[in-house]
Amino acid sequence: MGALMSTVLVSVATSVVVAALLMTATALVARRQGRVVVVDIAWGLGFVLAALACAVVAVVADAGDALRSGILVALVTVWGLRLAEHVRRRSTGHTDEDPRYEKVLGGTLPDVGLAVAVRKVFAVQGLALAVIALPVSVGMVRDVRWWPVVVAGAVLWVVGLVFEAVGDAQLAAYRARPRDERPQVLDTGLWAWSRHPNYFGDACVWWGLWLAGGLATGWVAGLATLVAPIAMTYFLSEATGARLLEKTMMQRPGYPAYAARTARFFPRPPRSSRP
Repeated sequence: MGALMSTVLVSVATSVVVAALLMTATALVARRQGRVVVVDIAWGLGFVLAALACAVVAVVADAGDALRSGILVALVTVWGLRLAEHVRRRSTGHTDEDPRYEKVLGGTLPDVGLAVAVRKVFAVQGLALAVIALPVSVGMVRDVRWWPVVVAGAVLWVVGLVFEAVGDAQLAAYRARPRDERPQVLDTGLWAWSRHPNYFGDACVWWGLWLAGGLATGWVAGLATLVAPIAMTYFLSEATGARLLEKTMMQRPGYPAYAARTARFFPRPPRSSRP
C-alpha cells in the first residue's frame, strides 16, 4: 500500500513539475510577444505533456494498467493537440491582447508587468492544469476496478469532443463570412442550443476523463480526483470562460436578445423569440 501511494504521489508530482516548467516557458514567450493570450496554446499542450510524463512514470514503476494508460494518453493527446492547433490558427495574424486577459490583468502585459501576469495568469493556470490533470495522473499508475466506467468515460469524452470541435468549426465559418453578409450573432447549429457549446464540450471531455481515469479506479480515487472536472467546469462556466466573455459580448448588438432565448452553458432548446 505504501509503495502504491508513493507511485501515485510521484505521478502527481510529475504533472506539477510539467505544469510549472511549461508555464515558466510560456511566460517568457508572453514577455517577448507582449501578450499573455499565448497561454491558451500552452493550455492544451500542457495536458498532453503531463499525460505522457505520467505514462513514463507508470512504465518505470511497473504500475497501472497498460491498456487504460494507453486510452488516457490517446484521449488527452487528441483533445489537447486539437485545442492547441485550433487556438494557434485562431490567433494567427492577431497581435492584440484577448479582452478576457485584459480584464483579469487590469490592463495589457506591458502595462502591468510580467510579475503581475505570472501571479494572475501563469501561476493560476499552472496550478489549475496540475489539479485538473489529477484523474489522468492517478489513473496512469492505478489498476482498473470497473472497465464499464472506462467505456462510459470514453463515450462522454466523444460527446464532449464533438460539441467542442463542431462548435469551434461553426464559429470559425461564421467569422470567415464578410461582416455585412452575416447575422449579428451566431445562433444556428449548436449555438442555437448553447451560447458556449465549445466550452460545454470541453467540460464533458474532462468529466469523461474523470470517469475513465479517476472513478474507474475505485471510489477512493474517484472522490479524490473529483475536484478536477468540477474545477474545469467552474473555469469554463464561471471564471475565465463563459461568464467573463459574456461581459464583452453583451455590449454587441443583438447579443442580449440572443442571450434571452439561448442557454448560457448547458444546452437546451432555444426559447421562442420575445417581442
